[in-house]
Amino acid sequence: METIAWLGVSHGLFAAVLMLTKSKRTVSDQILTAWLCLFAIEFFSAAIDINIFGAPLLSSSFLLFNPAFFLYVKSLTSKDFKLKYIQLLHLLPFVLFKITAYILQEPYTLKSFFDHDSSLWFRFLLGIASLISWLAYNSLSSVYVVNHRKKLQNEYSTLEVGRKMNWLLFVVVIYNVFCGIAVLIGIGAIYFRIVLPVTPVFVYSMMLFFVYVFSIYGLIQKSVYVEPTNNKHSKEKYKKSSLTESKKSIIKKLILDYFNKEKPYLNPDFDLTELSKEINIPKYQITEVLNVEIGKNFFQFVNEYRVEEVKKQLSDKKNLYSIEAIGYECGFSSKSSFYTVFKKVTGVTPSDYKSKLLS
Repeated sequence: METIAWLGVSHGLFAAVLMLTKSKRTVSDQILTAWLCLFAIEFFSAAIDINIFGAPLLSSSFLLFNPAFFLYVKSLTSKDFKLKYIQLLHLLPFVLFKITAYILQEPYTLKSFFDHDSSLWFRFLLGIASLISWLAYNSLSSVYVVNHRKKLQNEYSTLEVGRKMNWLLFVVVIYNVFCGIAVLIGIGAIYFRIVLPVTPVFVYSMMLFFVYVFSIYGLIQKSVYVEPTNNKHSKEKYKKSSLTESKKSIIKKLILDYFNKEKPYLNPDFDLTELSKEINIPKYQITEVLNVEIGKNFFQFVNEYRVEEVKKQLSDKKNLYSIEAIGYECGFSSKSSFYTVFKKVTGVTPSDYKSKLLS
């Protein structure tokens, strides 16, 4: 256990230093840097506890992880997110329980967790607070990540790995599993008197794992916010739209004419912002017309043009480019996205499509 604690201290501080050297640091980077430092402090306190008290004192690390993760996710996915002093209140429960644990010198063990002694109230409150914190903050974090991924298809024509934030979704899943196991351990201790002496090792090992994950992916993660869609223009309320039928028809024609003449879809970085500038129409109006008049989101609309262009080039017997090269020429940014989109649109892979043309 002590080895894990000192590893956490060293890696937490090392990762924080690396974050400080990152070029073009964002608000998200500042939050992650502070978070890694707090993790290092938590590991340091555990190491000191072991040397002074012979075991780590009862940890409130859940109350540290949950709000910090939520603020990090929110800062990544919200354009106008700003650091404010009032946000430090999110860490108040962690600080209060940490101080109380030292005052009571409450050991971190399940063996006496539910004993009816003078400290039962503290352990009970910590357990309830940790459970509420997990359910509330993790639910909000999950909503932000999922909504962000949904909005991507109305904003971009290419879903890059950095924008999709797959690693954060992975963290959400792993953390839920981790918390679920912790709850099961607690239930086992309450109802079945099954006590696992490795509980502190389990918790701090997972904390160390998250330090590694965030130090690796946090360094390469860029700002990936998607401007939130105004609820007034959501599909549920398009009936109340200020756009007249004639205005919708005009916008639709502008979009189709621009795509057919300029072929902007050949640019893998083409997005809704660029389209809005080119045809001088607000993004929310373009989104409404795409969803209501054309029946597709931005991602689907652009990539179907790319697929049609690929089909044309594959049908050209004079074209000697490889299938992958054709995909890149037609605006796809990677082989995997090319094959995935092509099969979703046509029902077959590019290779199978070409084979059918030759047969």
